[in-house]
Amino acid sequence: MEKNGELKKTPFWRWHVEHDGKMVDFGGWEMPVQYQAGIVQEHLATRRYGGLFDVSHMGRFRFKGKDLIPFLQKVMTNNCQGLEPWKSQYTIIQNGNGGALDDAFLYRFGEDDYLMVVNASNLEKDWAHFQEQAAGFKDLALEDHSQTVAMIAFQGPLAREALEKMCRGGFMPQPRQNNLSQTSLLGAEILLSRTGYTGEPNSFELFVPTEKAEEIWDALYQESKGKGVVPVGLGARDTLRLEASMPLYGHELGLDLEDKEIPIFAIPLAPVAVSFSDLKDDFIGREALARQFEALKEIRAGAEKPPAALPKRIMSVALLDRGIARQGHQVYIDGEKIGTVSSGTSCPYWKLVGEGAMVEPGEESALRSLALAYLDSTVVPGTEVEIEVRKKRIRARVVKFHGRSDAPPYFHALPADGE
Repeated sequence: MEKNGELKKTPFWRWHVEHDGKMVDFGGWEMPVQYQAGIVQEHLATRRYGGLFDVSHMGRFRFKGKDLIPFLQKVMTNNCQGLEPWKSQYTIIQNGNGGALDDAFLYRFGEDDYLMVVNASNLEKDWAHFQEQAAGFKDLALEDHSQTVAMIAFQGPLAREALEKMCRGGFMPQPRQNNLSQTSLLGAEILLSRTGYTGEPNSFELFVPTEKAEEIWDALYQESKGKGVVPVGLGARDTLRLEASMPLYGHELGLDLEDKEIPIFAIPLAPVAVSFSDLKDDFIGREALARQFEALKEIRAGAEKPPAALPKRIMSVALLDRGIARQGHQVYIDGEKIGTVSSGTSCPYWKLVGEGAMVEPGEESALRSLALAYLDSTVVPGTEVEIEVRKKRIRARVVKFHGRSDAPPYFHALPADGE
């Protein structure tokens, strides 16, 4: 939280100010929402070239001791015992009701270095929860490295090329998501991961010593700015994650707008974030999550009515008429309310050219309105809906994705009226 009314600052604060970042209060942190080019251009540049993101406001915890595996198996939804060295996994910090206290990423650097990244707004809550749960484990140490380790996200088609040119020694992560490595940059040992929050196929996150953080950030920028890479603020970070249909705590996880708990299996990522492996034994919320999973199977089998354990799910929605859907806007089918927008915005995208494996961004861009919405769980992609925007109902369609990242090096936008 703020100290004596002052906002907290990341190691890159001075750089942001000197490069005309528009600074705002973001959960007690003074962070850039955008730079001079603006949110639209930062979004487009990331998709075509690359973007640098300051994510040092997020929390970074390390776990040590012989009891770290049993502890992590209890307090997280995924199976950390199945996490191999130099791999990472998306996971959720759950409560006993099958709801999310937070979502997180767990990284295993080598054999014994387990590092977790949590959301900035939940850092203190997560830390207190872990401290409480740790009381039952004798050989366990929890360390908060949020101040000693800074974090940079480098996302986009040119990110790997720049890192390979600048890094020395060690090794680069294998070219698949969630792989990890260790290398050296400007004489500093850094940890490198193939992860991110943009949906980019070429996505990297760097864990760097705080005292070298600004120097490393500026070197990455100087090396790649002539090729189109830009610094990116919070505004484009949000449009990028929304275009990739990634959940945000407080919108798609946590409590809904009626202060009811959102089941973890409401998000599309739940099947990869929750494990019922026998290796996990009995973990927090297992019974509730198992009920949600069974409900999901009912829905996939064609359930006519939403099951009680999973009444609604988060789905991607693309607007067909002019207008912008925002969090809280109501969604209808044939005049009957079926849910609420959880996140929504106007988003730029590159129009694609070429065919098959040769598809790539062309020279023309456009804007589209897209959203994530918390809808009756039996609604399926392709369903036409209406969203009430400023007392007017506009047409929209539930879609599988707003874009795909499975054809590197580019993220491919999928407009509702395109192919």
